[in-house]
Amino acid sequence: MSIVEIKVPDIGDFDQVEIIEVLVAVGDTIQAEQSLITVESDKASMEIPASQGGVVKALKVKVGDKVAEGTVILEVEAAEGAAAAPAAETPKAAEPASVEASKAAETPKTVEAPAAPAPAVAPVMASSTPDRTSPTAAFAEADVPLRNLPHASPSVRHFARELGVNLAQVTGSGPKNRITADDIRAYVKQALSTGGASPVGSTLPAGEGFSVLGWPKVDFAKFGEIESKPLSRIKKISGANLHRNWVMIPHVTNNDVADITDLEALRQQLNAENKKAGIKVTMLAFLIKAVVAALKKFPEFNASLDGDNLVLKHYYHIGFAADTPNGLVVPVIRDADKKGVLELANETSELAAQAREGKLSPAQMQGGCFSISSLGGIGGTDFTPIINAPEVAILGVSRSAMQPVWDGTAFQPRLMLPLSLSYDHRVIDGASAARFNAYLAGLLADFRRIIL
Repeated sequence: MSIVEIKVPDIGDFDQVEIIEVLVAVGDTIQAEQSLITVESDKASMEIPASQGGVVKALKVKVGDKVAEGTVILEVEAAEGAAAAPAAETPKAAEPASVEASKAAETPKTVEAPAAPAPAVAPVMASSTPDRTSPTAAFAEADVPLRNLPHASPSVRHFARELGVNLAQVTGSGPKNRITADDIRAYVKQALSTGGASPVGSTLPAGEGFSVLGWPKVDFAKFGEIESKPLSRIKKISGANLHRNWVMIPHVTNNDVADITDLEALRQQLNAENKKAGIKVTMLAFLIKAVVAALKKFPEFNASLDGDNLVLKHYYHIGFAADTPNGLVVPVIRDADKKGVLELANETSELAAQAREGKLSPAQMQGGCFSISSLGGIGGTDFTPIINAPEVAILGVSRSAMQPVWDGTAFQPRLMLPLSLSYDHRVIDGASAARFNAYLAGLLADFRRIIL
């Protein structure tokens, strides 16, 4: 047995291409010429085959990596005497395979070419969709069939990713149902005009729906020195989701303040009592407990919109925004209604630490019913948090401050906490939001009410 490195073959004129799919996993037994990864340039997508069969011992690349000729894809343990596949031909990446096929169909052959030796197997273009299971299925949406990339050019797929459009829901109007940029624009217009309930693949008549001017193209370097660096992976993913949520959800924000003078005194007392145990109670733990009580009283806030139906949830999984060096992530506290303040404080601290270290699993960021975004440790008086779809509301918390509050006879110094509640106006009206915020503020002002 020997360990063999399988590298990216000659990929033509491209310096680097991006990996959009990994088709094998460690432990798989592969055959020579079996597809290993799918890469995408600005012109085409292609699959890179194995030059050697064997058992996969190590993967050296992942989705999103940029690779070039000679980059090691993986290591395989090859059986003694196993023959390597012939060197792969340079893939012609200028056009997708479907275009080549259509040209061949349109141009009849008048002269039969002489017989030639069998060519080496070239990487298969991504428009060819063999039936197999991908180890990167976790990166795909549940309703998108694996190994069936949409019939669209790479530039159109990139355009769709920027707008947060699932190409599986768009019907193409181009040759052989190929999806075009105009199909993407029409789909977005339809979704914006109907609140996201547009039929799949439908288009709008010209002049209807919502449209905006193109993004300005500016040469910033002519005004002074600049530096360009790519967005982090977290910001790319969250940015697309935030864009979709802001455009698709009619946001309204209700602002209120809560008197947390007594609650802050209780927090400090608990921290003093549990100092030896190493448990630090934060205001977030109290907020989660109070939010759960408010969700029980106002169940429409613990729901999701599914077409014309409102899905009411009977569980209470609360997400909270965690600041990390690469951007915001939202860990989820499961069954928060069954946990005490000390347990919530300990769990939020552990999840926040995992988030900063980049160790959160996808499961730890799924299933949330309601989110809390706290900027209290940084500053600000109020803000408009963006709803985390498919939730229908999110609570923003700013920095608390001592303020003079009139008690009927005199002004008293009280610690006031700003609350900003953003809600989906399709589900929640202004009066309900004001009641929710006022009830939440009342719980924080007198935490004894939490047991009623």
